[in-house]
Amino acid sequence: MLGQLIAGLHASKAESLARTFALLGWTGFWSQLVLGSIPLLLMLYVFLFSGNVINPRAALPLVEYLSLADLSLLLFLIVWFYRYTRIAKSLANPTTRPTESSLATRVWIGLAASSLGILFSLLVMLFEVGELLFYFLAAPQGGIPAIQTTIGVSASWVSAVDLVSLLTLLLTLAAQVITLAMGLWLLFRTTRTAGELAE
Repeated sequence: MLGQLIAGLHASKAESLARTFALLGWTGFWSQLVLGSIPLLLMLYVFLFSGNVINPRAALPLVEYLSLADLSLLLFLIVWFYRYTRIAKSLANPTTRPTESSLATRVWIGLAASSLGILFSLLVMLFEVGELLFYFLAAPQGGIPAIQTTIGVSASWVSAVDLVSLLTLLLTLAAQVITLAMGLWLLFRTTRTAGELAE
């Protein structure tokens, strides 16, 4: 009878962990999908309805690579949080239940990807804002003219594309911070439940 009671407690703790994985998996999946699609829709709007959008400033190759890596990590995290929902289903079934170490490893992978994405977003934002600051400091301090004509010097101005780019980075950073918080909560629940199941 004591063995049945202990097995019932283990099953209820595993079901609680499965519910946590399902809830946070779906929440992270949809929040990243929404926060990732808003910049795409905004860019589509800018390119379709703003006419000829030209940005005369060439970005640094490092910024382009970091931006590409950042967006790739966002796509990876969307898929990874969807996998958390599949893990929840396997946790609910005692025959396919993964081990505690494999659960912790999967959560750590999500945490590492979120942390790396945050680092890339912050670096790109620092480069972009620094570049915009230099353009504003080089302009007359009374303001920036609507049309800038330069002779012998390449034209440079700040356009809506620059602000859309910063908004994209900000929304990507927000999604990655949300996933980092959810990943930390999953890690806490996984390690706590693993300790309780071992007792």
